[in-house]
Amino acid sequence: MASESIRLVRRYCLTQRLVHWLGVLTFLTLLLSGIILVVSPLASLAAGGTTRLIHRIAVVPFMLLPILYLTCNPKQAKELVKESFTFTRADIEWFKHMPAYFLGRTKGLPPQGRINAGQKIHHAATFIMFITIALSGFVLWFGKGQLGTNALALTAMVHDLSMLGLSVLMIGHLYFTFVYDAISGMVRGYVTEEYAKMEHPKWLEELPENQFIVKKKNQS
Repeated sequence: MASESIRLVRRYCLTQRLVHWLGVLTFLTLLLSGIILVVSPLASLAAGGTTRLIHRIAVVPFMLLPILYLTCNPKQAKELVKESFTFTRADIEWFKHMPAYFLGRTKGLPPQGRINAGQKIHHAATFIMFITIALSGFVLWFGKGQLGTNALALTAMVHDLSMLGLSVLMIGHLYFTFVYDAISGMVRGYVTEEYAKMEHPKWLEELPENQFIVKKKNQS
């Protein structure tokens, strides 16, 4: 049994990972309870008001998570927002390779920074839909009685479509996470140097040595 070493790169700190998983938990709770509330065949599950109560309780941590992230990691939070809405020529070139990337092929990808062009789109769309979900949900919760029929229908449609959009983004996020074996970053905080070179070579070049660890792996 021979032993060889691999280098791992620190990708996410503990706070970032906690916020991510709390976001997943609260989003899934809101999604499932919301489906029960709006899908007629499931109406019996919402009887008694428990589902609506769960939905409203889950809203609180879901809304507070961005504030928690900004409080604990102000620099990273600001950088994430800025990067997510800043597109360069390299990003445009990256999109030309999107079909191949979707199929797991990364040959010829333009070098990317801390987040690649696809992740920028994902983050930017997530930010926008989070705002539309929050605002429409707030209106439906506290201003429902003041809305006319048309305004109520429009607000509900914005809320539901935004949740649908976030659901599609989540499915895409899961797909690429497993296609490129990136789950370790959000579980242990580290990704392999090989993965970082493939996805984020510009970011990798700028990292100080203390962001790397060496781990031994067994090889037959």
